[in-house]
Amino acid sequence: MAEILERSGYLVNVRVEVPADRVKASYEALLKDLASRVRVPGFRPGKAPLKVVEARLGREALLQDLKERLVEETYPEAVRELGLSPVAARVVEQDLSEGEGFRYVAEVENYPEVRLPDWRSFALEVSPPEVTEEMVEKALEELRQRYAELVPVEREAQEKDHLFVRTEEGAEFPIDLAKALPHVREALLGKKAGDVVMVPVLNDKGEKVREVRTEVLEVKTLKLPELDEEFAKTLEAESLEDLKNRVRESLKRQAERAYEEARERAFLEKLAEGLEVEIPPSMLRAEERHLLEHLAEDLYRQGISLEAYLEALKVKGELEKFQEDLRKEAEKRVRIALAREKLAEELNPEVSEEEWQAYLQAAARAYGVSVQDLRRQFGEEGLARLKERLRQDKAVQEALKVLG
Repeated sequence: MAEILERSGYLVNVRVEVPADRVKASYEALLKDLASRVRVPGFRPGKAPLKVVEARLGREALLQDLKERLVEETYPEAVRELGLSPVAARVVEQDLSEGEGFRYVAEVENYPEVRLPDWRSFALEVSPPEVTEEMVEKALEELRQRYAELVPVEREAQEKDHLFVRTEEGAEFPIDLAKALPHVREALLGKKAGDVVMVPVLNDKGEKVREVRTEVLEVKTLKLPELDEEFAKTLEAESLEDLKNRVRESLKRQAERAYEEARERAFLEKLAEGLEVEIPPSMLRAEERHLLEHLAEDLYRQGISLEAYLEALKVKGELEKFQEDLRKEAEKRVRIALAREKLAEELNPEVSEEEWQAYLQAAARAYGVSVQDLRRQFGEEGLARLKERLRQDKAVQEALKVLG
């Protein structure tokens, strides 16, 4: 039997009573399970009498195991019976007496109740897209950069040059000075072919640990193609004017997408800010862990450990600010997730089979796998979460249409 003793926001105190006959049955099952695995001198494995096993293990230890087993068995039943959706729980009281039932009280962090603000009255302050001629010229210049050729030069290296070098170990490779680490760029800037320099190697703390003898083999610079009819035709445009028009249309499409994304972002942030909700601490801690895991992965790809990164922040006196920013970002993400969920509940959009299949295909392309492999990797629960995300996306788009 389960009952709610007290409810305050997301916190719910639940009392669960387990009848004596179930306690007895669970104790016997526990004892038999342990008897099959515990070695008792003088008996073959699994053949020792239960009383002997009980005496060997100690009744107090067995009763503690029994309490844990009973909670594991009955807690899920209790929260289902009471219609709760727990995100975390802990046992705060328990009582198990000889020959009687088992009683315990669990403090449950329940999934929070959420109330949306009056989102239909929102005014989203997002500027409409604009594509200027200056933006077109900049895009054309970027195209020239993309199709530029590296050509050798007989001069000292400048900031945007590319150097080809050979180290004392015989390794040869190119270095783009514009993207090189500051200490590497400083060592090579102003050098020409044939020069030999000592390039420092730094540790995670930015301290020099050694120097590598490096010879400059060649200095190259980028030669940009002329912006003319010939260049336009290499890009499959009919003329230079046609190329400019294509670039302009492409920028308009990008601006429109950016505008829609900005409106969606502004809407969700406004929705989350106005949300009436008391968030359980366990949900915030889980999101903080999630953010740290992503940060650790990003740092790992750069050859840096999370521990070293946090230690560096501590040395610079920036660790407290980092932790505070982490908490704020975690809360923002949780609030947005709850807002999306509640909005989908309110608008209840339907996802057609055609939309679902198209969404799966897009997701499979994003992961670089087939739809069949995606289904297998995600499993039923993962696919259900993916479909719910699509439903929430539709709800957001429907809300944005209402706002105009």
